[in-house]
Amino acid sequence: MPNILLVDDDPGIRDLVSDFLGRHGYSVTTAEDGITMDRAISAAPSPFDLVVLDLMMPGEHGLEIARRISTPGGPGIIMLSAMGEDSDRIVGLEVGADDYLPKPCNPRELLARIRAVLRRRQGSNPEAGGVIAEFDGWKLDLVRRELTSPDGVLIALSDGEFSLLRVFVERPQQPLGREELLELARGRDADSYDRSIDVQISRLRRKLDGAVKNREELIRTVRNEGYMFTPKVIRR
Repeated sequence: MPNILLVDDDPGIRDLVSDFLGRHGYSVTTAEDGITMDRAISAAPSPFDLVVLDLMMPGEHGLEIARRISTPGGPGIIMLSAMGEDSDRIVGLEVGADDYLPKPCNPRELLARIRAVLRRRQGSNPEAGGVIAEFDGWKLDLVRRELTSPDGVLIALSDGEFSLLRVFVERPQQPLGREELLELARGRDADSYDRSIDVQISRLRRKLDGAVKNREELIRTVRNEGYMFTPKVIRR
């Protein structure tokens, strides 16, 4: 049974969402702010699989909380916000959130987003050909979800970044549109105005191109088509 941590200062939302998710097979722990969240994490017998995190709460801001819990091997993060601003969504993705929903949200949509994030985290079943994808000196372990640079340095990836990179290494040297990338990486229908994929790609580029200087750009923009992963990929 997946373990979900719901962090929201509104007791009505905590009760509604925890009851709904509980009826759909999830174990839900609730917290009202960053302090009670930390206590819940410390007291939990096992790590949480995913954190549903409100953006605007008393005390520590949701973005700061997301930044400190977004670590390699850490929980998935879905952010909620009543603000509804594109800038909030972009910053949330920048600090490591895997998805974002405006409040008030339909519990069924939240459930679908939770399932999609958990599916990406738990269901990265490597295709035939091996569990290690090698490209231009890099190694992506599809089971351990680890990216190693040509210099042997382990590069931290958020869940969203890993899912996007996995899509690229499984479809190298072919243009992929924004909508296609969004559907493949997140497991949901794409909105042609959803720019979150651009944010994730920007973050991936900084990590890939910034780690090794003077190398060809690994993720290339293809005019009127989308993006293309340029290197040859070998599966072992």
